[in-house]
Amino acid sequence: MAEEIKVIVFGLAHEEYGIEVEKVRTIERMMPITRVPKTPAFIKGVINLRGVVLPVIDLRGRFNLPEAEETESSRIIIVAVNDLEVGFIVDSANDVIDIDADSIDSPPEVVGGIKAKYLRGVAKIGDSRLLIMLNLSEVLNKSEIIQLEEQEV
Repeated sequence: MAEEIKVIVFGLAHEEYGIEVEKVRTIERMMPITRVPKTPAFIKGVINLRGVVLPVIDLRGRFNLPEAEETESSRIIIVAVNDLEVGFIVDSANDVIDIDADSIDSPPEVVGGIKAKYLRGVAKIGDSRLLIMLNLSEVLNKSEIIQLEEQEV
């Protein structure tokens, strides 16, 4: 029997993406973000989440997608990447679904302008729905993690 994976579905630039539930800590409404100097443009800054300071990354900026206005449905998804907790700004967080691990195919070279290294694969859901699964360890690569950890000290 195929393994099922529970996935948080979120929207970004008219596409649906997925992150495994066990990597997601919380999903928060937008809140004030404090800009940190000398960080890449896609790192929006830091937030104070219940007394814990966390870096926040704009996924649109990370994937070189066009910028968009923050809306009522914009969210910050707090995920754990290795031992670091990071917030990802997304257009919306929609759903939690179960997908069959066997339904995830290797990603093509580029999906919607996003390089394959950032993607774990593409999951087929039903006959026409596709869900782009993120490779979180690549979305935030090791040198950037070290840079963020140094910023937090």
